[in-house]
Amino acid sequence: MKKLIVWNLVTLDGFFEGVKPWDLDWHNAVWGEELEQLSIAQLKTAGTLLFGRSTYEGMASYWSKEKGEKEKGEVADLMNRIPKIVFSRSLARVDWNNTRLVREDASAEVARLKREPGMDLFIFGSAQLISSLLPAGQIDELRLGLVPVTLGAGNPLFKAASRGSEWKLLEAKPLKSGCVILRYEPARQA
Repeated sequence: MKKLIVWNLVTLDGFFEGVKPWDLDWHNAVWGEELEQLSIAQLKTAGTLLFGRSTYEGMASYWSKEKGEKEKGEVADLMNRIPKIVFSRSLARVDWNNTRLVREDASAEVARLKREPGMDLFIFGSAQLISSLLPAGQIDELRLGLVPVTLGAGNPLFKAASRGSEWKLLEAKPLKSGCVILRYEPARQA
């Protein structure tokens, strides 16, 4: 069965973007060869990328223009080639290469996708989508790049919920940049 993996860079104070949408300049504090290679390795294991509307719009706008760019070539090629699903009730259509729009219940669609054969599903950004899938137990792994930056304000990765959940640490790997890659799985009760 496929896994649903969340991957995001997050600040020490829990934000995945600044106060304004796509305020991500703080990523530059840790971006480098190690993080780029990690990104490429993850993308090579992704069968499908899942996005909420806001993240989809930003990713599509950015990556669809990066075709052929030498500096970001391999990541751009993978981002443009991998099948993508955007969950939105407000979008009329999606135009990014290999993208499908789903308006129905995200949890039901993710459950269906996880039963199909193939490579793992990944969510990048998409805090609202994550918050809708957490209570249903659909997220199998959290991969967080903890960036040694505090913003003081911004968009939190984890939204307020009626109940919390416990996670078991699988790996903590520091990078030369100061970023720490943290991998967690749900601490399911037997």
